[in-house]
Amino acid sequence: MGNTKGLVHNDPKLGSAMDDLPFRFFQFFVMSTLRIDLLQPGRILCSLKVPARLINDNNSLRHGASVFLVDTLGHAAVKTLGPPSTGVSLEVNVSFFDAAYLDEEIEIDSNVLRLGKTIAVVNVEIRKKSNGKIIAQGRLTNYTPVSSKL
Repeated sequence: MGNTKGLVHNDPKLGSAMDDLPFRFFQFFVMSTLRIDLLQPGRILCSLKVPARLINDNNSLRHGASVFLVDTLGHAAVKTLGPPSTGVSLEVNVSFFDAAYLDEEIEIDSNVLRLGKTIAVVNVEIRKKSNGKIIAQGRLTNYTPVSSKL
């Protein structure tokens, strides 16, 4: 990805960085309104205005959407460190502390805690953008395949 330290969401270099991520329908469904605010090696900070398609009967952000954000942005943060593949999730753990409601602005901060030879560990925090209150905190552990030397 080159030198991406300090890039903001309106930087054209981010478009190509995000284009390297795999496209899936559900990913688009959840992430189509996601904005990248900061992209650094080992860290991605994004923001999102909670859309109607992601709320439950209580008008709050679905837990499944939060888990998806933890998983997807965790893998994206690993990708910023340059492995050829982000591999597969071994474990995703999310604790919920508060709710985000329709049209509320949230931010998702994904930080790689460790990238070893085959295992990566990422912390992802979802917060209310207005006051920094934690909505959910997640931990992703994933297997990162070793590159073949053949």
